Amino acid sequence: MLDVSGFTFIKNGFTLGYPVKESILSIEPLCDEVIINVGFEDEACTKDDGTYEFLKDHFTHKKFKFLKSYWDPKLTSQGLILSQQTNIALDACSGKVCQYIQGDEAVHENDFHHIHDGHLDMLRDPKIEGLVYRYIHFYGNVDIVKHTRNIYRREVRAIKNNIGAKSHLDAQGFKVNGTRKLNCKQIEASIYHYGWARQEQLMAKKTEAFEKLYHGADHEVKEYKYDRIWGLKRFDQTHPMIMDQWIQDNKNDIDFWSLPMRFEWKNIGLAISDLVESASGYRMGEYKNYKLI
Repeated sequence: MLDVSGFTFIKNGFTLGYPVKESILSIEPLCDEVIINVGFEDEACTKDDGTYEFLKDHFTHKKFKFLKSYWDPKLTSQGLILSQQTNIALDACSGKVCQYIQGDEAVHENDFHHIHDGHLDMLRDPKIEGLVYRYIHFYGNVDIVKHTRNIYRREVRAIKNNIGAKSHLDAQGFKVNGTRKLNCKQIEASIYHYGWARQEQLMAKKTEAFEKLYHGADHEVKEYKYDRIWGLKRFDQTHPMIMDQWIQDNKNDIDFWSLPMRFEWKNIGLAISDLVESASGYRMGEYKNYKLI
């Protein structure tokens, strides 16, 4: 039996500007196999935007295993299609540890040793069912991050196989048998999340696609524009090397710091919470999809 299976899912990666190739490459050195589940518009799995053929052409080694799946438009409540597609890939994993990555995420090569050690801890310790990663959420441009209470700062991205763990609701986390939170270890590694760092026209397409995933094909979507919102900070660290070309190709010309701040009353509560977190490390009202042990 393999030790580590990577798994991911994607649909319309080209159309929506996902760095899916880079995402897969970022976890590949950690995995014995990588399951790639590509979504299609039709039940015969013949209609997509070219993402499937692009990935098949790029990932030719036998460690990469491809699946095709139909995205049923009826599964729109609470983003259930996302967990369903995650679980299709998870079910195909043969490793003892399953390393998850979404198509707009990447891991940094500097964190490989932390992740590898975490995988070993899972194999050795029967109490550890998952690994919790820190999150770096980029917004607008890759030199800006969003860090505030209304965006998750940690999440499970590696789980033990064959314990009944499945992706839950909109695929943010995992639960055992749909109810119990996983017992997890926090590791010193981060997920670099580029989902909100695309060019504005691509963000408009992504927002429309996700609004319809959650609310149905007839849902009316407002025109998307970037704003200067609460919680933005400058990012002055390094990105995963695998993201270099994607970053060059997807830079925005918008100067976010010159935009007027979008005021919302909830910002007052966020400011208080963020001040407490900055001083103590404690996040008020934080929801966790996992239990730290």
